[in-house]
Amino acid sequence: QVQLVESGGGLVQPGGSLRLSCAASRIIFGLNVMGWYRQAPGKERELVAEITTSGITRYIDSVKGRFTISKDSAKNSVYLQMNSLKPGDTAVYFCSFLAAARYWGQGTQVTVSA
Repeated sequence: QVQLVESGGGLVQPGGSLRLSCAASRIIFGLNVMGWYRQAPGKERELVAEITTSGITRYIDSVKGRFTISKDSAKNSVYLQMNSLKPGDTAVYFCSFLAAARYWGQGTQVTVSA
């Protein structure tokens, strides 16, 4: 069974930065896409950013220019660098790997507040 383990969440002031990390417990064969989702209280989970195994990236409009997704295939890992954070970015962030099945991490809380 594959496990995705996230780290890097926390409390940060508006304008601050955080870097989220997500590592898979083993190699996932047939991996296509790695991504970050978030879910704020009372809202549906939404895709924030994703990266294909060939390095193509996609972001939602609200984070373009502020967030950067990257990967390290040798470490079975994906990262999300978040800069210029806003209170609206407050949510639980989940990483997800898509292969023949979709795998999810347990989530990490990001709180942006003064």
